[in-house]
Amino acid sequence: MRIVIVTPAGRTSKSGNRNTAVRWAGFLRELGHRVRVQVHWDGQPADLMLALHARKSHGSIRAFATAFPDRPLILALTGTDLYRDIRFDADAQASMAMARRMIVLQEQGLRELPAALRRRTRVVRQSARAAARRAPLKSCFEVCVIGHLREEKDPFRCALALAHLPASSRIRVTHLGRAMSSDMEQLARQWMAREPRYRWLGEVPHWRARQVLARSRIMVVSSRMEGGANVVSEAITSGVPVIASRVPGNVGMLGTDFSGYYPLEDERALARLLARAEKDSVFLRRLAGQCNRRRALFTPRQEKAALASLLKEVS
Repeated sequence: MRIVIVTPAGRTSKSGNRNTAVRWAGFLRELGHRVRVQVHWDGQPADLMLALHARKSHGSIRAFATAFPDRPLILALTGTDLYRDIRFDADAQASMAMARRMIVLQEQGLRELPAALRRRTRVVRQSARAAARRAPLKSCFEVCVIGHLREEKDPFRCALALAHLPASSRIRVTHLGRAMSSDMEQLARQWMAREPRYRWLGEVPHWRARQVLARSRIMVVSSRMEGGANVVSEAITSGVPVIASRVPGNVGMLGTDFSGYYPLEDERALARLLARAEKDSVFLRRLAGQCNRRRALFTPRQEKAALASLLKEVS
């Protein structure tokens, strides 16, 4: 088939939506399809549209559904779709009505949809290629945070937690990700000035982020909302334990019985988990074991198979 993938993230973007679109395009090409990735649909004929983001891609979705009402349209719901926009935004709601099938990135996402929409929604978990663990830094107990600096990510919760660690703690936080506003950049620089254990490196190439992740003792995902963070897949397939805010998108990735959750926006609870991971090797191994048991869910093979199955349903 001729497939067009629409994502609001441009060609130079390193956002999760862009990475997902590019990865899916690769899988679909391996399955024998011809694929174009666009920010806005250019109007050229396609046999199928796969759109990411109900609200931001609504214009392309509406145009394709009008031009080709009998051709399949698949909508992948992002974190801001699931946990905000579909509740009140008319464009997001209209996009869902026009989609023949929808995708969520983890099973908890299904719970956000009414039964009528849930029946035509499938779970496609984001994969990550396995990467070998690297030797951790000997100078500290390094904790990484990987994600762009925006409100939805609650980006400075880990920095806030540092004030609640004992003076003897060797924990240092390395934060990777682009500041999405000048205010966020200013806050990051202020945090580095006041907290010597926090270091923000800004946006780095993906290969470099994977290197930092692979050497880290722990990765923290502090988000207020997540569709299903691919960085969690990367941590799990790299053998890096995770500590995460207890929000549905993280629970869908890590499981309901995971031991590494803290209440959203609670830096004291996060600090307690970090201190325990640093000092209690049994607890750290438990987190690693729980993450490792989820590893088979996030392989490229399963993600490609899920996409192939979905295309078979609609074609």
